[in-house]
Amino acid sequence: MNHSKRILPIIIFSQFCCTSLWFAGNGVMDDLILSFQLQESALGHLTSAVQFGFISGTFIFALLSIADRFSPSKVFFLSAAAGAIFNVAMVLESNGFLSLLIFRFLTGFFLAGIYPIGMKIAADYYESGLGKSLSYLVGALVLGSAFPHFLKGFTEEVGWEAVLYSTSVLSVFGGLLILLVPNGPFRKASQKIDLTALFKVFKNGEFKAAAFGYFGHMWELYAFWAFIPVMLASYSSLHPDSNFNIPLLTFMIIGIGGLACAPFGIMAQKIGNKKTAIFALSLSGICCLVSPLFFLIDSPTLFVGFLLFWGIVVIVDSPLFSTLVAKNAEPKLKGTALTIVNCVGFSITIVSIQLLTALRDVINPTFMFALLALGPAFGLMALYRKNEKTTDI
Repeated sequence: MNHSKRILPIIIFSQFCCTSLWFAGNGVMDDLILSFQLQESALGHLTSAVQFGFISGTFIFALLSIADRFSPSKVFFLSAAAGAIFNVAMVLESNGFLSLLIFRFLTGFFLAGIYPIGMKIAADYYESGLGKSLSYLVGALVLGSAFPHFLKGFTEEVGWEAVLYSTSVLSVFGGLLILLVPNGPFRKASQKIDLTALFKVFKNGEFKAAAFGYFGHMWELYAFWAFIPVMLASYSSLHPDSNFNIPLLTFMIIGIGGLACAPFGIMAQKIGNKKTAIFALSLSGICCLVSPLFFLIDSPTLFVGFLLFWGIVVIVDSPLFSTLVAKNAEPKLKGTALTIVNCVGFSITIVSIQLLTALRDVINPTFMFALLALGPAFGLMALYRKNEKTTDI
């Protein structure tokens, strides 16, 4: 028991360090646009490049059953080191839009060996209380994703490159730290590649309902995170008296969701993962729908408070869906199941991010975030359709 108590903090801190690569580009987006003469649309395209890299990585990792065939900790370390290299490559003066897209894609590709693999390691150690463990883990992912915005708020004097150097060093450190974690007691290794595993996992109705709920959640999540600076800037243009420190507020809005994952994980132990996920997904869907009203109200404090609340409910259901996915997957295919669900979920994020990017110059930003409600609506329909048959864990 003491052994497992020691393991979880290591996994959590490693996840935080390595997932700081995710939004490193977003944290310095304005500087990238200025330094390399990029268009404003670079925000959506470079963010989508990371997501597309992650999708490609998760698909290949799932197809080859990497997480189930090889030591997860070693896969995590190698991915963290490779991701760090491609992340810091963005500081090269010879970069252009194409090379930045490639480096962001490759960073995303190796994040596929970090985030879902970290969940796999946790699932190998914690059969009971998995929901709470994954809540801590997703909380670490959220804080890691927000961390570049925090760094940017304090690096004006030393230059934007410091954000990329810092996140790459963190990633290597996190990768080295995870090597201290041996294979878990509940790990069931797969000895061969099973090309049908991608389809096998979706034959389970309970698994499918949890996966579809997760897909609806993902439509909203990364588009919301990526466009928080745009929301704050749009509000400032409507209400010139508001004086926002956009990098620090972005960090707070994303980061508060990471801190909220643990309490919601504890709540889920009492009332069930599925009920808690439905509750959070409903609230985030409501936030999407009412967002235009908060843009129009001339109260910066109220607007930031609303975004902080949205930042909580938009993410806290993520570990609960992952728990339902892991619990309803065949043990030997658990790593593959988590990876392929991540793959599909992040594919959906590209569509919503690109949609908002395209609409940004067409309709008033005040109203476009209401479209994110389509995801929670889809997820809730999938969960309610299976409500009587799905076991709440």
